[in-house]
Amino acid sequence: MHDAGVGRGGLEAYDALGRTGTLTLRVYAMLADDSALLAERFRAGPQSALHDGRLWIRAVKLYADGALGSRGAALLDPYADDPANRGLLVSPPAHIRDVAERALASGFQVCSHAIGDRGNRIVLDAYEAALTARPAADHRFRVEHAQLLHPDDVPRFTRLGVIPSMQASHQTSDMYWAGNRVGASRLLGAYAWRSLLDAGSIIPNGSDFPVEAVNPLISFHAAVSRQDANSWPAAGWFPEQRMTRDEALRSMTLWPAMAGFQESDLGSLSPGKHADFVVLDQDIMRVPAELILSTKVLATYVSGRAVYERR
Repeated sequence: MHDAGVGRGGLEAYDALGRTGTLTLRVYAMLADDSALLAERFRAGPQSALHDGRLWIRAVKLYADGALGSRGAALLDPYADDPANRGLLVSPPAHIRDVAERALASGFQVCSHAIGDRGNRIVLDAYEAALTARPAADHRFRVEHAQLLHPDDVPRFTRLGVIPSMQASHQTSDMYWAGNRVGASRLLGAYAWRSLLDAGSIIPNGSDFPVEAVNPLISFHAAVSRQDANSWPAAGWFPEQRMTRDEALRSMTLWPAMAGFQESDLGSLSPGKHADFVVLDQDIMRVPAELILSTKVLATYVSGRAVYERR
């Protein structure tokens, strides 16, 4: 679980659970954007695989803009249904660059919320400036959501080594009204998984719970079908942007591990890695897409120990 924006109290709670052996999840904690907390943690340096590989503290969560539904996502051009509005910026671009430079100096990753095409460009620009000032070969900076991109910015993710961390379930939640917000032409850069993959990016997938339902099968189904639970629309919403099933599986397993510097320990069933896996009642790699969401989890294992079994 990548917990995006954890304050001091949350870190203390995770640490307490880890010390008592009751933390049954593996938590990749991103620090909240709190100046005192960041200063303290940057001085201490990143921490990985605490409590027998249950807690990582080596990332920061920032915010560039708001959400598309509320017309808060920062757009390069005005909203189609609100011509006087181009969205809002939550953080000044200079702040994103400053934190990114300090994070690079301290060995921390930066993960910035950006939804609109202007929000994404601002984050990419800030990252590029920080990386120019403090070059780093394997920073794995991330953009969280990356929902609407200008075509010129798609290849910049690969060139800069920035990971687009996206949640496929957002596409199937937003497709009913996204066109009203941004118009038909900009939808070509919306939830553009295939464009990013073809440009050389990996896409760690997730739920964005509690904004969306926590069930990871929802994002897997959306990634391969671009349809809702009722198989609408019939051919999928902009189906040319779908993932293959192999890509969708990687987006839920190995690629999130890579996005958290954990690929040596997590993300695949391989010798030497933790035996973390689920047992499903049907093969989601083979069943028709319309059956994926009916899949039941029979058991969940962490380090080879069952932490959930269906009754």
